[in-house]
Amino acid sequence: MERIPLLLHACCGPCSLEPLRLLREEGFEPTICWTNPNIQPVAEHDLRLETLQAWARDVAHVKVIVAGDDRGMWERGVAPHGFDREARCRACYALRLAESCRVAKEQGFTHISTTLAVSPYQLFDTCGDVLFALAKAHGLTPIWRDFRPYYPAATTRSRELGMYRQNYCGCRFSAAEAAIERHEARDARKAAKAAHAG
Repeated sequence: MERIPLLLHACCGPCSLEPLRLLREEGFEPTICWTNPNIQPVAEHDLRLETLQAWARDVAHVKVIVAGDDRGMWERGVAPHGFDREARCRACYALRLAESCRVAKEQGFTHISTTLAVSPYQLFDTCGDVLFALAKAHGLTPIWRDFRPYYPAATTRSRELGMYRQNYCGCRFSAAEAAIERHEARDARKAAKAAHAG
């Protein structure tokens, strides 16, 4: 059976593991598209890209297209939303997936998907809405799957492969939000332990 070419937007290496496997099982042959101008600082962006490329080359045997990463556009169109997570993430998804759709159309793909559908930390429905709208505007078929049940398997496998794993989505706002959540969880554990001891 001939596989259907598909452009898979990837946010990082670990989140690409299960979507790539599952899409191949469905009969697609993904090519990964990297476009993530949200990732800050630049050193973090580059480390995530290097991790993805090494895995793609040495383990997954999948092609990676490094597309545009317009940081200026991200700062103008996404950053002003600040800590309004719904608005910020919607604008961020739109920027990254619009570039992915542009590349898909330019390269002759008819199908598009994203690894953003694997992380339980993403706004799943918002991301799906954005992908469907942009795919339609570009004449592409969106392949939207709920990969979230496979997130634990991706976490385990990425650790086994020794892949670099990040602890925030990518932008400076998500880094701050993740740090606050970690502190709150730590404080809750301490309080529960103290209550139990008392």
